[in-house]
Amino acid sequence: MSTENDTDSETTRITRKGQVTIPKDLREEMGLQEGDELRWEMTEDGIKVRRATRSAGRGMLVDDSVTEEKREEMAKEMEAEIREKRRTEWQP
Repeated sequence: MSTENDTDSETTRITRKGQVTIPKDLREEMGLQEGDELRWEMTEDGIKVRRATRSAGRGMLVDDSVTEEKREEMAKEMEAEIREKRRTEWQP
């Protein structure tokens, strides 16, 4: 990894498998953790990488009568379960 002239810019290399390492300081600044999803978007200026919204798809399978507060609670519980499953599956 090398830092370019712009102090907010860093470079990394793409691996043979097409993988890219996100610099540690950027991961920490954005609060990115193992298992988080990123969205890759084409723009006029090039590729833009964003955190995938955590709320995408929330409530799709929940009855309309369920309150927003209950939906958020259910979503947080599911996120915790998914993170734990990913953490235990990814351990060597």
